[in-house]
Amino acid sequence: MSAQREMKEKNPWHTPVTIIITVIGVIAIVALVTVAVLQNRPVPQKYKYGIVLDAGSSHTALYIYAWPAEKDNNTGRVQQTHSCKVKGKGISSYASEPLKAGESLKLCMQEAEQKVPRKRHHQTPLYLGATAGMRLLNMENSKASEKVFQAVGAALQKFPFSYQGARILSGQEEGAFGWVTVNYLDDRLKQGLETIGALDLGGASTQISFVSDNYDGSESPSNSVTFRLYGNDYNLYTHSFLCYGKDQVLRLALAHQTQSGPTTILDPCFHPGYTETKNYSVLYDSPCVSDRKPLEDPVTFIHNGQGNFQQCQEVVKSVFNFTTCKYSQCSFNGVFQPHLQGPFGAFSAYYFVMNFLNLTDTSIPLETVKEKLTSYCATPWKEIVKQHPNVKLSYLAEYCFSGTYIITLLTEGYNFTSKSYSDIKFIKKIKGSDAGWTLGYMLNLTNMIPAEAPDTPPLPHAGYVSIVTVMALLLFILFIVSLRPLWPSCSKQPQIV
Repeated sequence: MSAQREMKEKNPWHTPVTIIITVIGVIAIVALVTVAVLQNRPVPQKYKYGIVLDAGSSHTALYIYAWPAEKDNNTGRVQQTHSCKVKGKGISSYASEPLKAGESLKLCMQEAEQKVPRKRHHQTPLYLGATAGMRLLNMENSKASEKVFQAVGAALQKFPFSYQGARILSGQEEGAFGWVTVNYLDDRLKQGLETIGALDLGGASTQISFVSDNYDGSESPSNSVTFRLYGNDYNLYTHSFLCYGKDQVLRLALAHQTQSGPTTILDPCFHPGYTETKNYSVLYDSPCVSDRKPLEDPVTFIHNGQGNFQQCQEVVKSVFNFTTCKYSQCSFNGVFQPHLQGPFGAFSAYYFVMNFLNLTDTSIPLETVKEKLTSYCATPWKEIVKQHPNVKLSYLAEYCFSGTYIITLLTEGYNFTSKSYSDIKFIKKIKGSDAGWTLGYMLNLTNMIPAEAPDTPPLPHAGYVSIVTVMALLLFILFIVSLRPLWPSCSKQPQIV
């Protein structure tokens, strides 16, 4: 027994110091592992929000965007969380009743109050950008335009958001911000990938924007916009054609057919059997066509459909000017355009029209697209109405014209060929967010895309914690191994004589 007692006293594992060190080591390891687990546990995400109202020529839409609140300098990934289409027409249509322009926004703004958390209301920026409809109204009647903006501003300031004002975007801004949106959503800017060109079609204007390697902006500086985003420089070609949105270009086409003031026209861009009595003064009440109104015209004219795609194309071509070009190359109306480059995203009315016509698949050869349009336009109006009982007749009547215009604009206007047509992708959304200028506009105003790529630590936080934990475990194991010389005395059993 005395020998066992002596052996126990000599065993270092039974000394108080060794016991304390062992306990502290175990506690340290448990603590490090606990910290690593807790640090990497999913936590509820906090978000910041932004609201943009797109006041277009035919309607207004509200978009809510959100991004992680904890990111430095608001550099977190921005996503669209909600959209609301304002009932009624665009705010420019309320020129004679400006107060109604503000009232029309009420329901969508109330939705925004519900969608954005109450505690974030006062720090959520609210923007309104107006496009070609208000550009035209401002050209025609600047005082009426100011009154509409005053009414809209007064209505928006009643809501608890941080109202940042309303203004008219230039065509160049609209095109450039659309390009930023589609490339940001497709993660091409941050990664420095080849960019996507942007094709935007509204009711009163259309925009084309893309980066071309052989374009430095010197030949036509007014069409050049330079961005430095995430450490990369982009020299963007962009142009907006006012009056060449699908609604205004229809007026141009009808104006071409009614130059002599006839009482009846046979329009190849509308279905056979379509007939409608239209008012001359209503047709010509836009700045896009007001100077073309016949001097002597009846009050009304009868608009009959003929349904001929090829003849409709000739009517559409009549609204383009291909004869004048002072540059090395042009699109139409004497506007410079470099050679097309890369893939393109076509959105807004491009998507909605082509989606209705089941022609969004650009793997379909261009000639097949034209054949399908030929068949569609030739379909009698009565059959079209039966096939689409839930579509408003005024919209339904225009799809033949709009589809023909889109194909003619892309091929004759912008010079897409049968081969490069397949480079176009008709898109409505990218990763859950609507394609359009609104996101790019907000990103620009809030400086959420840094000019330089942000610096990042060599290791992500989770990796750092994991490495610290592993190193601590290794150190503890080495500590145990360092006591190995003492192990034999601990493991041998004493012999009792």
